Amino acid sequence: MRVEELTAYEVIEKREIKDINSMTYLCRHKKTGAKVALVSNDDDNKVFYIGFRTTPRDSTGVAHILEHSVLCGSREFPIKDPFIELAKGSLNTFLNAMTYPDHTVYPVASCNDQDFQNLMHVYLDAVFYPNIYGNEAIFRQEGWHYELDEAGELTYNGVVYNEMKGAFSSPDNVLYREISTALYPHTTYGYESGGAPDTIPELSYEQFLDFHRTYYHPSNSYIYLYGNMDMAEKLAFIDEHYLSAFDALEVDSVVASEAPFAVPVRRVREFPVGEGESAEENTYLAWSLSVGDTLDRELYVAFKILDFALCTVPGAPLKKALIEKGIGRDVYSIYDNDLKQPYFSVVAKGTAVSREQEFLDTIREVLGEIVRKGFDRKALLAAINHYEFKYREADFGSYPKGLMYGLQVMGSWMYDDGKPFIHIEANETYAKLRAKVEEGYFEKLIDRWLLNNPHAAMVILQPKEGLAKAQEKALADRLAEIKSRMSQEEIADVHSMMDALDAFRETGDAPEDLAKIPLLTREDMKKKAEPLINQERTLAGVPALYHNVFTNGIGYLRLMFKVQDIPGDYFPYIGILQNVFSRVDTAHYSYAELCNEINLATGEIVVSCNSYANVQKPEQYTITLEVGTKALYANLERAMELMEELILTSDFTDTKRLKEILAEGNSRYQEYMLEAGHSVALTRALSYGDVKYAVSDELTGVAQYRLTSGLEKAFEQKKESLTERLETLCRMIFRPENLMVDFTGDEQAFENLEASVAALKDKLYTCEVKQESYVPGISRKNEGFMTSGQVQYVCRAGNFRKKGLPYKGTLKVLSVMMGYEYLWTNIRVKGGAYGCMCGFGRMGDCYFVSYRDPNLGQTIHVYENAADFIARYDADERTMTQYIIGTFSQLDIPLTAAAKGRRSREAYMRGITLDMIQRERDEIIAAQPEDIRGLAEYIRAFMEEDCLCVVGSEQKIKAEADKFMKIENLF
Repeated sequence: MRVEELTAYEVIEKREIKDINSMTYLCRHKKTGAKVALVSNDDDNKVFYIGFRTTPRDSTGVAHILEHSVLCGSREFPIKDPFIELAKGSLNTFLNAMTYPDHTVYPVASCNDQDFQNLMHVYLDAVFYPNIYGNEAIFRQEGWHYELDEAGELTYNGVVYNEMKGAFSSPDNVLYREISTALYPHTTYGYESGGAPDTIPELSYEQFLDFHRTYYHPSNSYIYLYGNMDMAEKLAFIDEHYLSAFDALEVDSVVASEAPFAVPVRRVREFPVGEGESAEENTYLAWSLSVGDTLDRELYVAFKILDFALCTVPGAPLKKALIEKGIGRDVYSIYDNDLKQPYFSVVAKGTAVSREQEFLDTIREVLGEIVRKGFDRKALLAAINHYEFKYREADFGSYPKGLMYGLQVMGSWMYDDGKPFIHIEANETYAKLRAKVEEGYFEKLIDRWLLNNPHAAMVILQPKEGLAKAQEKALADRLAEIKSRMSQEEIADVHSMMDALDAFRETGDAPEDLAKIPLLTREDMKKKAEPLINQERTLAGVPALYHNVFTNGIGYLRLMFKVQDIPGDYFPYIGILQNVFSRVDTAHYSYAELCNEINLATGEIVVSCNSYANVQKPEQYTITLEVGTKALYANLERAMELMEELILTSDFTDTKRLKEILAEGNSRYQEYMLEAGHSVALTRALSYGDVKYAVSDELTGVAQYRLTSGLEKAFEQKKESLTERLETLCRMIFRPENLMVDFTGDEQAFENLEASVAALKDKLYTCEVKQESYVPGISRKNEGFMTSGQVQYVCRAGNFRKKGLPYKGTLKVLSVMMGYEYLWTNIRVKGGAYGCMCGFGRMGDCYFVSYRDPNLGQTIHVYENAADFIARYDADERTMTQYIIGTFSQLDIPLTAAAKGRRSREAYMRGITLDMIQRERDEIIAAQPEDIRGLAEYIRAFMEEDCLCVVGSEQKIKAEADKFMKIENLF
């Protein structure tokens, strides 16, 4: 049956969108008015989502808590956590849910037809018939609840509560929240849909249920299907099993628009800095303006171009002017078009309130000059090319293409039922904007929206020492005051809820209920591993690794330079070198001109450091500095010219520019460390005993940050030395004997590289340089890094190969099992952390790590009991099959052309053969409970190394100081 023949639906529009090689349908469910968008094509990575407009009227986080909670059991699948059952037992290529400021989306993706149907079924049941009405413990676990600690003190806990405490620990996140609130105070954007930690405990269970009753109805729903499937069959299922049971309902969820301001507004907010962290020159200044309507397709794309050309790319005029005046260690812009009314912001980070007027005057001066004299045409064309290349390539890494299209669809659809596809059909828009470069179009946009727009806000975030402690005390006082007003019955209720939560967490699901979750079989798994696509070749006598993959006319080229023989006093500066490239002048271009040339000719040029440990010979590892690009075949020669310009003629003598780069890099790494403390703790903990991770830490981790922040603080004394080291490093690294070429693309494109590689090889350095094999020192440090944040990232790491234990494929099954059973239950469900992860690598490197965790010692205790849990582990065939399928879903992620080349290169550099990959696969598919029990010794082996690193709150770390060899501020 065709979609047009379905009697339950009305086809409003059917149209081919050639830009994405798809046939699209816009439909409406007749009985309920549910909106449906279909994107039919030959992509086997199928995507489904159901979304709802969810417009909160407070900051209790009700939309966010509900997003978590509906996935905790439903009518047809009445188990505690269907989401986890799916995560550990499906072949999904994506499985999650997301809360936005004005809508909530539940997407799934899979390449397996039956698996896709199963995922869709469970998600539909979850949103329409969740178990939340019959079990308050779900709301209390995922949202918030009171607890009484061992001392009898009242505390808050809850997954979303702790997640948002982590989110609000980042001043950058606080800034984004304040901008939205300042610009749109009378709309849903004036509230925090994720939940403000101080406000979340104001949400009652009944208000939570009312929100679901109001918004989670088919009449307020948006259903999206993408890929190669029988669309009519899917729509018939959705109608028969779900939509037909509902009647139409008027749902007041329309996103209101903020009326234009008559005059700009100004807001000031404080944020905490850690003990000993300087509050001077640490202010954020943000000038923000409301920019039109997201349904204006041309304006939507044009402002992405302006954002890039004005303030994002190195050398962009706004960024350059502010940096050169010293107004901020870091300057960046934000164009947020995920709202009905997008906004554009210019942010100076690491400055002072006293610079506010100069900040504003400089912005107006630069923009006014652009309007009067005209924008640099090449800069605009480079920005257009940058985004058009990304649009045409449609490579979103591990995220399914159909998912990313679907999120864009929702971004216009929910504001106009008839416009779901306006932002995924963009070729014509790019062509129009390219033509308008010569017509003064962009200058008019600046004049209209940035210079003469009173709908604006000046947002200032000021640091305050001691604020974190004051907030902690205020919270403790608030809870003490709440407890003092509690009656004995109310205190008994707290104990009862704690008991109910414990019972909810400890009570296992009935086997007959678990069996209701659809499951594939081991026989459904693909038995044979995907081949490695590696050919050892040469280009102009240079070793080359070639990956013959169809890439639709894009070549992925990488120049890989070994950096094994760099003396130890120079080695850490490789991390600085990689960040400086393309951001300083070269022989023929200023750094701004160079970036324009790169964006005109290529998709990008990136420089990165990598370390490859040989799995067969652990003592052997290769460290590289890699210069990579992606470009149309016709532009590869030009790409090579630009890479040559970059690596051989970069000018490091402009020390003022070097200081700017250091300051910006340090500022952004601080933000990263607050957001991704789990990654910081993981790399650092592993660096205590593993050379590969010690290298990573020296070049990209805490050690690198210590180096660069020290250089920034003592720059005048060290600037000449820095210049010398960078220049000397180039002569040490960019030598013919260090070079290997890596290329993914077709045969002819590879052969055409010969002349360019020969030209580069002839120009590489051959002068005599000091060479010295460098091995970074490793030793157990067990550090606690204190921040002003209110949550922890707790990592315990080690290595099982040091105990003589061989790598086994079943370790991948163990990783899934730990992540979705033991760690999930004890760290997230019981402990209230937002997340937990683990890994067991081929080189023996292992870790357990928590994310946005309210605990520290309790989490370590959970880690230390893991081996005992695994030693007595048992599971039935269904459970083992689940974990095996979940493991395969991580192994068999669909790969883009670039990813196929990357996978093959990684294997080659690490000495991994197809036989090894196949053996791992065979061990996974044959795994039995006794195999898992045998891995307890692997956990004991790595835990015995006792490598601990924690990033977290000063109060928590100091309270458990005995667990650390060293405690210090992270910043």
